[in-house]
Amino acid sequence: MPNQSDLDRRMPLRDRVYAVVRQRIITGHIPPGGIIDDKEIAAELGISRTPVREAIKKLSDEHLVDVIAQSGTRASRIDKHEVRQAYIIRRALEMESAGQAAGLFSVSHLESLNAIHHTHERLLEQKRFVEAIATDDHFHRYIAGISNLGRLWNMVEISKAQLDRCRHFLLPRPGEPEATLKQHREIIKALQAGPDAARDAMARHLDAAFGNTMKVLDTESAGSFAPFTKGSGKG
Repeated sequence: MPNQSDLDRRMPLRDRVYAVVRQRIITGHIPPGGIIDDKEIAAELGISRTPVREAIKKLSDEHLVDVIAQSGTRASRIDKHEVRQAYIIRRALEMESAGQAAGLFSVSHLESLNAIHHTHERLLEQKRFVEAIATDDHFHRYIAGISNLGRLWNMVEISKAQLDRCRHFLLPRPGEPEATLKQHREIIKALQAGPDAARDAMARHLDAAFGNTMKVLDTESAGSFAPFTKGSGKG
């Protein structure tokens, strides 16, 4: 569970607790169905239970937490319907993000995206998967930032939480890292070609990721997924 050093003190306390617990659910450190004890979290962080309860309420609104009367609070199971909804929202928003970015794409943007891509590639080679996923997000967030679409990215980040949980289970699978890198290179190339090409490349990338996710969910019990903790950057 989180500890005091995990908290970013620049944020309001409720938001700090929310960010820490959310990250642990998404990365699988709190697995699907895992108990979330507000009293225990508060004690470990040295804070009252009120901001923890507020954070849990916010996580419940995102369907990451199930609050069940007389049964306690647990990390939600990974549900195919929720994953599909997250994909539909993300696909629509990021296609438009890429299209808008293509109209403003410059040499400076190209250099920055290439640098992010190379960092992503290096982290995958080193099997630092948690950091690689964060860098993958940086790639997509940067594209939204080209058009100053910060609010759009915030909506993407909230909506894609269920997809992110799957990503942490899927990424170590053979072929997944290489496929992602190839698709990112295609997006960079498409951003230079124009809005239609950029939208199409982004759609292909997200479609492929969603297809792989659904194949796994169709063949495995999401609730039985074990968290993948290698590659935290500590080893």
